[in-house]
Amino acid sequence: MRVVAKIGTSSITDQLGVIDEGIIVGLCDQLARLRALGHEVILVSSGAVSAGVAALGMVARPTDVITLQAISAAGQSRLMEHYNRALGRHGLVAAQVLLVPHDFVDRRQYLHARHTLVRLLELGCVPIINENDAIASDEIRYGDNDRIAALVAHNVAADVMVLLTDTPGLYTADPRTDPSAQLIEVVAADDPLLSVAATASGSNRGSGGMASKLSAARMASWSGVRAVIAEAGRANVLLDAVAGGGVGTTFLPSNRALPARKLWIGFATNVEGALVIDAGACRALVERGTSLLPAGIVEVVGDFAAGDVVEVRDEAGTALARGIALADASVLRTVRGRRTTELPSHVAHEAIHRDDLMLLV
Repeated sequence: MRVVAKIGTSSITDQLGVIDEGIIVGLCDQLARLRALGHEVILVSSGAVSAGVAALGMVARPTDVITLQAISAAGQSRLMEHYNRALGRHGLVAAQVLLVPHDFVDRRQYLHARHTLVRLLELGCVPIINENDAIASDEIRYGDNDRIAALVAHNVAADVMVLLTDTPGLYTADPRTDPSAQLIEVVAADDPLLSVAATASGSNRGSGGMASKLSAARMASWSGVRAVIAEAGRANVLLDAVAGGGVGTTFLPSNRALPARKLWIGFATNVEGALVIDAGACRALVERGTSLLPAGIVEVVGDFAAGDVVEVRDEAGTALARGIALADASVLRTVRGRRTTELPSHVAHEAIHRDDLMLLV
């Protein structure tokens, strides 16, 4: 099998943000065991920013983007030192790959990433992927490594994605505050995967929480990839998750075949506004898979530009889809409710083209 595993900052560092050598060694022991069993493995690892904070002797994680980007460069090299040593004990070579979500949107970049990752696997390397925080043009995005893991799983046609975190899996409620909370062992592909309330961040050292993991699990499921959320500190957790040994929460794969661009639009981008549509437009999108036309828009929310990702809602406020707007908010406010024959010549006939529309229902 082809396996993509992801481990978060809080799972590989102590309370001071220092990388825990023992955890890295234990994780790499499992990666090596999977390789010995004939599996191909890719690891997505957070921890660069936190490691940089510790390396530079800072007492707290900075909040400004420029400093975060700078210290991630100091931390990334230290993170790879640990993986090089731990995998080297098994005669394995770690290969650093730094990505951003946009690498999966541009078709050429998407294919280049696939070719590089597959070739690394063919050469016997263990790719270690992280977000390219140091040169990201946008803010360091919360939870992106969870989504990057899902996009990588899609990109390389993985069989299973395992998200290792500091909790045993998805619960019916927050187990820290609700003693009656129960672990959800299996989520079917047609279940609403985001129906359980989840916190945005689980610790002050990591950037992703259960919400981003649920989003990533949904992405993987809709890519036809089995996904597992499990506790990083559990003995042999990665081995058991790959073997399907009833560990954590398993998200069963869907028979959908969504392109990476639509997954990115739906889950890995910032939403800049919203379009509220009438019942007729709702039926056209959901039942017939059409583009969204200005005629179906009843309200434009926010101030967004052409090319931004916006949410599409029904009049009750339910999110139906996300898509890339072909016009800015001011233009769409002017033409909302108009039929195609009534549109000015300079305005696109579609508010969102169906190729740039990701249904969430």
